[in-house]
Amino acid sequence: MKKTAILDFTTAFKYPFNRSIGLLNILWIFLPIIGWFALGGYTIRIVQEFCKGKFSELPSFKFSQDLHLGVLMFLKSIPFILVYGILIFILTVLSPWIAGIVRFFLSLFVVPILTINFFTKQTIISFFEIEIIKSVFDNFVEYIIVVLKTILLTIVFFLMWIVLVGIPAGTFTQYIFLADFYRRKVQ
Repeated sequence: MKKTAILDFTTAFKYPFNRSIGLLNILWIFLPIIGWFALGGYTIRIVQEFCKGKFSELPSFKFSQDLHLGVLMFLKSIPFILVYGILIFILTVLSPWIAGIVRFFLSLFVVPILTINFFTKQTIISFFEIEIIKSVFDNFVEYIIVVLKTILLTIVFFLMWIVLVGIPAGTFTQYIFLADFYRRKVQ
């Protein structure tokens, strides 16, 4: 595996503002269902760019392409959502306490990296490629740092919600550090 530079916090923070007109794409959220799918497809394309090491600026929004991608990826994610939901339901019936611990573990160490893998490969099976989780635990300290940087960036953009710019900035960068980790440790 080739050695690549780690994404720094400053680059991640500046990313959504390098082409600030792209922040207006968040307004698609006000178009129920169709806008949501288009915004979802756009977010997937952003993550794909991150996984290629492209952190320069938000890509241009392409409504029909992003809508198609959003709908397609939603449909492809249904098997994973069902498996995850059934697992959590069974665990909750057996023991809500254990279900809570498992849900926390999965949401911190498993689902994020599988989601990035799914966004990158765009196949149903990529959501079930459990072997990539090994890269999380092989690079555990670095992964925890990535999670902490993600939380810090989320807090910074949350504080910027007061001036509204934090909403789209936070939305479009929520996966930036995880995608960078995936780019360096999984691909």
